[in-house]
Amino acid sequence: MKLQVLGCHGGETPSCRTTCFLVDDVLALDAGALTGTLSLDQLCRVDDILIGHSHLDHVKDLPLLADLVIGRRDKPVTIHASRECARALREHMFNNALWPDFTRIPTRKEPVLRIKAFRAGSTFQVGPYTVQSVPVHHPVESCGFVITQGSTSLAMSGDTGPTDKLWKVLNQTPTLKAILVEASFPNCLQQLADLSGHLTPQTLQIELAKFEREGVHVLAYHFKPAFLQQLKKELADLPVEVLELGDTFEF
Repeated sequence: MKLQVLGCHGGETPSCRTTCFLVDDVLALDAGALTGTLSLDQLCRVDDILIGHSHLDHVKDLPLLADLVIGRRDKPVTIHASRECARALREHMFNNALWPDFTRIPTRKEPVLRIKAFRAGSTFQVGPYTVQSVPVHHPVESCGFVITQGSTSLAMSGDTGPTDKLWKVLNQTPTLKAILVEASFPNCLQQLADLSGHLTPQTLQIELAKFEREGVHVLAYHFKPAFLQQLKKELADLPVEVLELGDTFEF
């Protein structure tokens, strides 16, 4: 399983891009940095997009993606989103006010995009991948994911504060090779992190104590750009790898 880091930040500046990962060139995890990093040919190869929740930094490239690939693909790009997230996309993004409804363009039978809703906590198939969704803690419905193909599993926390359910699932996943886990704010902004449903390095350390597996790569992401250097200093003492744009892994 190949993992490419297209975006690993919780905000956007000229040197930071919002959350987006690419698995095996065909499956995107969130859509915060698709159109700004991939060529048109690469975008056309993306068949499925897993969305963890509805906040803008995770979905912002979906409208522009639709506009770019229209007429260039034989089948729709499928957006997999929880029921609450799917409803938000339909009502607030592809509503013919903020953006054209590309789930019905050019026709309802052959649209550019298809939004496929799942129940938070369910397991479903996305192409060759089995995806287990795990509800986590955030102001809106938010899910982490465990993506499995054959003997390899990759997990992603999604945006979350402290949670037990995710770690219970991960401890029961023997094929797990790596987990992407968020760390948004520095320790001095713990109250803000708690209010907004995010982790700091000190709460991430507490969360990692719940993880009983060994030999699994722990990859930190979702750094708020204004605090990036402080976050890197505070994460340096934790058993995590701080992701950088363009990082590529093979699991």
